[in-house]
Amino acid sequence: MICPFCSHNQDKVIDSRSTEGGAVIRRRRHCLKCERRYTTYERVEPTGRLMVVKRDGSRVPFSTENIMRGVSNACGKRPISEDVKNKLAEIVEEELHSEYEREVPTQIVGERVMTKLRDVDKIAYIRFATEHLQLSTLEDIQRELDDLQSRPMAGTDQESLFVSGQSRKK
Repeated sequence: MICPFCSHNQDKVIDSRSTEGGAVIRRRRHCLKCERRYTTYERVEPTGRLMVVKRDGSRVPFSTENIMRGVSNACGKRPISEDVKNKLAEIVEEELHSEYEREVPTQIVGERVMTKLRDVDKIAYIRFATEHLQLSTLEDIQRELDDLQSRPMAGTDQESLFVSGQSRKK
């Protein structure tokens, strides 16, 4: 590790601690040249960067922030906690990284978000579906509403939908 103060590359690890539920290791280091202390953090990175294939064929890096933006827009001022929104995005990200190695179509990402939103809030689901499915007429929206009402919902308690990082099965 290169010292941020003197750029020397020899140090001694004084202390190591696990943080963020074991996902990150915090190391306290001591530079052997200037003798100053500094902290480093280690995170596991996926072996390959997941790319999203857009409708026009272009490819962009997968971004949880994009999912959060879409979910936040769909939820608007609905009474949905930030924790539920964050957990939804986290679950979708975990599912996609475990199922796809390099590329995932944007339609799959949107469908995953829609499935999770459906169990959280029907209004947010319809808002998201209108954009994702490109519903452009009242008849399209009515068909989606009819389909939504014909399918049973997992439950109405948002907080119980995300237990131990997994959504309830329909």
